Amino acid sequence: MTSEHITVDDLLLAHAAGRLPEPVGLVVATHLALTPARQAVYREYEALGGAMLEDLAPADLSDGSFDRLLARLDDDAEPIRMGRTRSVRGRHDAVDPEVPAPLRAYVRGRIADLPWKHYGGVSEAKLSLDESVYRTRLIVLKAGKAVPKHTHDGQEITVVLTGAFNDGIGHYGRGDIAIADGHVDHQPIAEADEDCLCLTVTDAPLRLTGTFSRFLNPFLRF
Repeated sequence: MTSEHITVDDLLLAHAAGRLPEPVGLVVATHLALTPARQAVYREYEALGGAMLEDLAPADLSDGSFDRLLARLDDDAEPIRMGRTRSVRGRHDAVDPEVPAPLRAYVRGRIADLPWKHYGGVSEAKLSLDESVYRTRLIVLKAGKAVPKHTHDGQEITVVLTGAFNDGIGHYGRGDIAIADGHVDHQPIAEADEDCLCLTVTDAPLRLTGTFSRFLNPFLRF
């Protein structure tokens, strides 16, 4: 991810082109699993990518059009497709109904059995993905509770699995994706009637911006 502001449609288009790294692709695949209506948009993006390749005329190839198209689609990151999950042999864990299909190979059992860490009204559990660039976590925000006000040195991409939250910028419910970066200073608050469970991917530390909490920034870990 970069410092350039991106949208959910940008993520869908990049995913359809096979350009997303595994953690970000997992967020998008989970979004698609929870919002079937968005799958039609995703298929249109896939078809658009195929049509762009099929419609290239032979004369255009000599002018470098094909090379330019490949350059736009090329990315060193490993893609993850909508139905792709890790292969886990020899395991017969019970399927947690709160876990969408793309996440099941990463959770491997019940959400409650993950190694949770608790910080007041917020709990988090890391998932086993490559952490060289990204940090991937499940986060539970207790009903009516808020995380400290903060911004980001990079990007944070979150998809809601259950419940909902409001961060003063938007309201996000089941299947919705929230994207935050250095241009966003927010404080997510869970709806009062239900805990909010999210899958979150970050590529840089957050920075607390509250009057007193900002003094904790030197102690934060990415």
